[in-house]
Amino acid sequence: MHPFPEVWRAWPDRSGQGHTPPVSLIPPIAAVLVGVAFVVAGGSKLAARASWPAQARGLGAPAWTVPLVPWVELGIGASLIVQLLRVPMAVAAALLLFVFSALIVRKLAAGEHPPCACFGAWSVRPIGWGHVGRNAALLVLAAVATL
Repeated sequence: MHPFPEVWRAWPDRSGQGHTPPVSLIPPIAAVLVGVAFVVAGGSKLAARASWPAQARGLGAPAWTVPLVPWVELGIGASLIVQLLRVPMAVAAALLLFVFSALIVRKLAAGEHPPCACFGAWSVRPIGWGHVGRNAALLVLAAVATL
């Protein structure tokens, strides 16, 4: 038995057997995925304590933003997970991801590869184009969450 039978019952698949998920569930699911990434990122930055601010400054983050970023990520992420103001929070997530990506691209273009500060102590590898790709994937999910 499916855990949400009342949701699935209304959408039979083409064969009439079984059920397919409604397209309307895709944006909320995308929002939850982005939200989880943001909550993990914000929480791990706070857990990293003094090492994360140093890494963030190494990436070129303005000093005044460094103490705010983890809390902004936690707020946006939690809002996306519980679907509170999903569309504006998805837009905010996309804007933040764009800024993070711009900082990474700027460093890569200058030939610099400081440690990634994306997930606090979990991200000690030097930045690379894979980080930009990950952010691009999250940007796509954030865009889908606005639908």
